[in-house]
Amino acid sequence: MQIILNIIKEAYFLLNQMSVYLVFGFLFAGILHIFIREEIIAKHLGKNNFLSVIKASLFGIPLPLCSCGVIPAALSLRKSGASRGAVLSFLISTPTTGIDSIFATYALLGGVFTVYRVLASFVIAVFAGILANLFLKKEEPPFNSSDNKYKCKLCHNNEHSPLKHSISKRIKGVFTYAFGDLLGDVSKWLLIGILIGGIISYLIPETLVMRYLGSGWQSIFIMLLVGIPMYVCSSGSLPIAAALILKGMNPGAAFVFLLAGPATNSVALTVIANQFGKKTVFIFLISIIGCGLGLGFLLNYVWGFLNIDITQHIAQHTAMIPFWMSTIASIFLLSGMLFNIIKQKKQ
Repeated sequence: MQIILNIIKEAYFLLNQMSVYLVFGFLFAGILHIFIREEIIAKHLGKNNFLSVIKASLFGIPLPLCSCGVIPAALSLRKSGASRGAVLSFLISTPTTGIDSIFATYALLGGVFTVYRVLASFVIAVFAGILANLFLKKEEPPFNSSDNKYKCKLCHNNEHSPLKHSISKRIKGVFTYAFGDLLGDVSKWLLIGILIGGIISYLIPETLVMRYLGSGWQSIFIMLLVGIPMYVCSSGSLPIAAALILKGMNPGAAFVFLLAGPATNSVALTVIANQFGKKTVFIFLISIIGCGLGLGFLLNYVWGFLNIDITQHIAQHTAMIPFWMSTIASIFLLSGMLFNIIKQKKQ
């Protein structure tokens, strides 16, 4: 019973960490859905080509969305006609960077590490998108611009657009889609992923990792294994990486953790598997693992060549989201997920 209570406690703590980012992500997805027409998405991101992957990767870099907050936005892009390759690129480039994380990385780890992190995330996102376009091309459903997909999302009239409606109706449409339709699609899998995350957090405490993780090439593999199932946002992961660097961990291992931690977690993987398929998850993980290891070793080589003392750039950096705000967001999300699950069972 004590183990179950501790797992629930860790799961709730995990939800509290993600809740504000998730609310923002769902809200951002609602704005995308209402104000960006599908033909625009389909035109720029809907083709199985290199340019759509590039655009999706660049589009995701500055957005301040974590690995869970990016999920609803990616689902909205997919439903609007974006190809799997473009969506996969977006799923990698967005949570691993973000304008807030870019500035925080510069403050903590310096300009060289910051530039390398952004460029490496872009390269991995493009690589994953190209793989998806090559191996999932036959699975892409045809996107027909002449069907009813381009009806107004508020009144379902072919001759209207959301911009012709009042501001109040557009705002209502954003919230109805974000926390009704879209949240309902992923509620079950979000709850499952949060529970799995609670189990992982309880069995693999952060103190154990920090106590026994040493320096050397093996730390790159260790941090990859630790980072994949954990939930850490791109900014929140920085103090952990900085503390480990001060203990002697090499920059390559820090980079791998800052890549795998924000890009993947149990919640993201379960939702991606359900919404995009197991093959997409396989390409997603292979791209992060393969490219992450290679770029981690490359960073160690570059660091040795430039002979930079990274400890000079490390400073204190903590999350600034108030506890009361996270609690309100958690209660709001949990209520919404339970409501949608009960509603779906009654239908």
